[in-house]
This record gives sequence, structure tokens and C-alpha cells, in this order.
Amino acid sequence: MPVLQSVLVRELEARREPFVHATVVRAVRPTSAHAGDTALVRATGEISGFVGGTCVEASVRLYSLQVLESRQPLLLKVVAGVPSSTVQDGAVEVSNPCVSGGAIEIFLEPRIPLPRLILVGSTPDAEALAALAPLVGFDLVQADGASAVPEAGDAALIVASHGRDEEPALLAALAAGVPYVALVASPRRGAAVLASLDVSPEQRARVFSPAGLDLGAHTPGEIAVSIFAQLVQERAGHGHPFAAGVDAAAEASAAASTAESNAEIAGAAIDPVCGMTVAALPSSLQVELDGESVYFCARGCRTAFLANPERYATAR
Repeated sequence: MPVLQSVLVRELEARREPFVHATVVRAVRPTSAHAGDTALVRATGEISGFVGGTCVEASVRLYSLQVLESRQPLLLKVVAGVPSSTVQDGAVEVSNPCVSGGAIEIFLEPRIPLPRLILVGSTPDAEALAALAPLVGFDLVQADGASAVPEAGDAALIVASHGRDEEPALLAALAAGVPYVALVASPRRGAAVLASLDVSPEQRARVFSPAGLDLGAHTPGEIAVSIFAQLVQERAGHGHPFAAGVDAAAEASAAASTAESNAEIAGAAIDPVCGMTVAALPSSLQVELDGESVYFCARGCRTAFLANPERYATAR
């Protein structure tokens, strides 16, 4: 990976910003890209690097957004021809009328930040939770109750401090809308802590206490397993992307299959000149006409449209 891309990767990961790593795995002449060329595609559609000209970039941008949504990798094949698409397991072939012959295959790999889990406490229970968190797929942040700063995008906050600054952490998590909030405590003490919180009954009911599924757990390790079992169950039950799995990827592929003909892909538009489906994003080529944004796959289509917009009015 080029040095500048490596620097950008570190910056995006530090900001917990999702992106797609695009790699050319095969190029058939005539193409402007070569096997091994790479680029990073952000959720805004901005592309850093080179995996082909503007015509290919339009498809890379569009399908990268789908990859970020499905969280599943995709092999994108771009060939010359009348606009169409063919979807297979893990791959899509797109015919692009703007491509000047040849073909190119690009592997789109999603790089999604792990869901963040805030763990309050340094007790044996907390240490067992901290040891398991990376294995279950969470980005662990340990803090004390007074300094914990949960955010709306966090997956969970678990308080395992056994009486130390429990209320401030629970209140902060509820205020931020963290979806899973749990307190490690006995039923009696947990009820007392929840009763002391100055929140609505609905908010108070959102706190899992005692934390974890009733598995008969006694040791710190067993308690940690029961809590993560409950956390995974809750995330799956509420349709979080964490548990989207193959079904979400299949739905995204099915959407891609129909979108080339009727632009049903969310946030997509049809290039009125060539008929390609493109991402309707600020980073895509576009013009404003009569208060409406018109999007294009390449500058050639944009130039043709501007020369005679009335000709393409029915395609908009």
C-alpha cells in the first residue's frame, strides 16, 4: 500500500470511520489500471488512490457504498457494454458503456470499526469481561465511572465496579442512548442502585441488572460469558449490523441486480446520457439544473448533457 494511503488508513481508523479498501486483482487491456493498484473509498464516496478512470470509479463508488452497508466483501467486475449487471455469490459484473474496451476486476473489502464497549471497573468480573471482549469482536474502552464518556454509537456500557461510581456511568449511558446498558450486581443491590437513578421508569427498565443471562454463573469467567451471551442476543434481536450476516449481503446483492435497470439502490441515480447507475453523492460528477441534481459516471457524459440537456430530459 502506498505511504499516503497507509497514513490515511491510520487516520480513518483513529477516527473510527468506516471505509472500503479497493484492490485491482485483474486488468485486461486496454485499461488504465493494473493489477495491484489500490484505493480507499470513504462513506462520502471520496476515492483516494487509483483503480481506474472516472467511468470505473463511478461503479467502484456505488458498490463500495453497498459493501459498507452489507459489511460483506464483493468482487466487482467492470466490462464494456450496454448498462446491465449480473450478480453471483460475492461478485457482480457491471457493463459500463463508457469503458473503452478491456475489463477490470476489483476486490472491495469493507473496513468497519469494531463496535465499542465501555467497561467500568477494575474488579475480577471486569477483568474477565476485558479478556473476552476482543474475542467476541468488541473494541474495549476501560474507564472508571466518573470519567466514562459513552457515545450514541457505542454498542454497550457495562458497569462492573461493585459500588464505585456506578450511577454516573449508568446515567451517562442512558442519556447517550447506548443500546445495551448493564450493571453487575446482586438482584437486591442492583434494584437499589436503579431506584436511585433520576430517570423515567422506561429509562430505568433499559438497564440489565443483574447483568447477563441466567446460566447459573458464579465465577468471574462464567459471569463474563453470561453477559456477552446476553449482549450478543440483544444486538441480534434488535437488527444491529453486527448480526446482519449472509442475509444482509444477499439482500444487497439482490438490490444491485435490479438497480442497474431501475435505480432502486438507495442513494443512487441514473446517468441520463449513458444509462449507468451512479452514486448520488456530492463526490460524484453532477450539475444543477432547474433546482435538481443530475449525476454522471464520467466527464464525457456530463459534457454531452450540458451541450443539449433537452435531449436527455426524458432520461432524468
